[in-house]
Amino acid sequence: MREIYLDNSATTKVIPEAVEAMLEACQIKYGNPSSLHGKGIEAEKIIRETRERIAGFLNCSSKEIFFTSGGTEANNWAVFKAAEKLKRFGKHIITTSIEHSSVLEPIKELEGRGFEVTYLSPSKEGIISLEELKRELRPDTILVSIMHANNETGALQPVFEAAEIIKNISHRAFFHVDAVQSFGKVNIDLKKERGIDFLSISAHKIHGPKGIGALFIREGLNISPFLLGGEQEGKMRAGTENLPGIAGFGAALKGLENNVEAHWEKIKELKERFVRGIKDGIRDVIINGPLDNRALPHIVNVSFPGVKGEVLVHFLEQWGIYISTGSACHSRGGSVSHVLKAMGLKREALEGAVRVSFSALNSQEEVDFAVEKFREAVEELRSL
Repeated sequence: MREIYLDNSATTKVIPEAVEAMLEACQIKYGNPSSLHGKGIEAEKIIRETRERIAGFLNCSSKEIFFTSGGTEANNWAVFKAAEKLKRFGKHIITTSIEHSSVLEPIKELEGRGFEVTYLSPSKEGIISLEELKRELRPDTILVSIMHANNETGALQPVFEAAEIIKNISHRAFFHVDAVQSFGKVNIDLKKERGIDFLSISAHKIHGPKGIGALFIREGLNISPFLLGGEQEGKMRAGTENLPGIAGFGAALKGLENNVEAHWEKIKELKERFVRGIKDGIRDVIINGPLDNRALPHIVNVSFPGVKGEVLVHFLEQWGIYISTGSACHSRGGSVSHVLKAMGLKREALEGAVRVSFSALNSQEEVDFAVEKFREAVEELRSL
């Protein structure tokens, strides 16, 4: 059976170049990066080059990039260490009600420890208000955490404008941005956008391996180490580095760096082709989130009232079409999306929502086949 993978927001297929780099790191350049001999030096070179490649994408110093086990660890690191560093100046935190759980749950943990949290609400299109942010900032605000792009709707948040507002009103507050979905898809210039203090990224959203990510920590913040027990990662995160993961991350970036614009233009065309197809062929289609340049080029969240999203996911799988009902971290739980609920969707639209997300590995023919099967599936499920 053919396979049409349209769940690229959850994870992406690892490109062959990344697999080869990982195998080389496992079988040939397998030394401990901390060792002084030749094997250690060639392993350390892989880490250095990948760190520099990430810094090039973000236009920052390689000294500001710290490897993690993924986006979740990067988010936890930023939230907990920012709060720890500035708690003597206040205990007010601002975030949004549409963040990924790896931000919301650490912040809820801090709330249980006595921190006060303000949750910004999104518009019906899933975008927060800068005016609300201005109103909620206070002298005792010590941390603001806002995602760059929502993982369920693709809606881009005005984080660069927010950075300027935060520094003008609550100049002491740290600003953390979860850029796991947007990294490699939207230009992020951290030299230009000086108001961002922490930024989280992950390899498996850009055709790299799972289990490896990174956190940008602006130089001069002087936060304490996240893990103790060794001198790795500038003494900030102890433990032998995940060399195969880092090698795969670097190879994925190398495959993207000279082709970013063409890469995402193709994906945008696939998304637009899909949206036209389902709108033309299926009645009562609801698009959840913006479809213009206020959203990522590869994600579309859509509801088919009268059809349960979970049922549609499994129904399409019989044709080898893979989509999701929302965030992969919660899709097995069967609960309604907190993101779509915060956007004010009615119950029927909430229950009928699915997320379709594309990559450059998809083709127009695959999209046309998926549209055809969406039509068949929705028609049959609505008739039951």
